[in-house]
Amino acid sequence: MLFQLIYGQLDFTTALIEIFAYLVIIFLILPFHEWAHAFVAKCLGDTGMKYRGRLTLNPLEHIDPIGALCMILFGFGWAKPVPIDDRNFKNPKVGMGLSALAGPVANLLAALVGALLCNVVLLISPNFSFDYYMVFNILLSFFMFYTHANVTLAVFNLLPIPPLDGSKILFMFLPDKIVYKIYQYERFFFIAVIILIWFLPIGWISDVVTEFIMNLAFLPFKPFL
Repeated sequence: MLFQLIYGQLDFTTALIEIFAYLVIIFLILPFHEWAHAFVAKCLGDTGMKYRGRLTLNPLEHIDPIGALCMILFGFGWAKPVPIDDRNFKNPKVGMGLSALAGPVANLLAALVGALLCNVVLLISPNFSFDYYMVFNILLSFFMFYTHANVTLAVFNLLPIPPLDGSKILFMFLPDKIVYKIYQYERFFFIAVIILIWFLPIGWISDVVTEFIMNLAFLPFKPFL
């Protein structure tokens, strides 16, 4: 978003809509994402999770200030990682993989809610006079952007590159020797993530997934729209 503002590609109203959407994601959805990690880890056997203060939706327990700032400025960010003790799982790799998967799934569920609300706006807007056109247009723009932003976060986190969630999902299917080697070079992979963001077709993949979710959310409203 920062570069769009610099190059004049965003008008004032659209910029405010996107900023507000990112704030909602930072204070509601990122905590939900991290809570999902903690909840699934607890269900799979990491009973010490409840003492680490992360089984909560309180944003103060989850927000990383730098990650939040990056979210607003660049459109991607992060929260504080949930500490998970894989020694408490019957199968550590599977436990870590499923716990990691919970975060992106939480983002996709949040995106589905946004898509459903888009359809609610479309359903009720004809019942109001033209005077309310601007209000409904802003609401529709907000929910569409919010939906796409959540999908983008899910797609980004599912990349099979450490330290992203997708790497732990991938590790479920790799031999321990290879997983250990990858962990040895995790800090270099993080640098690779930053570089690859600019080259991988994350936006295209997000567009495809967003379209699928929008179509899925449209099904209950199809008889009325």
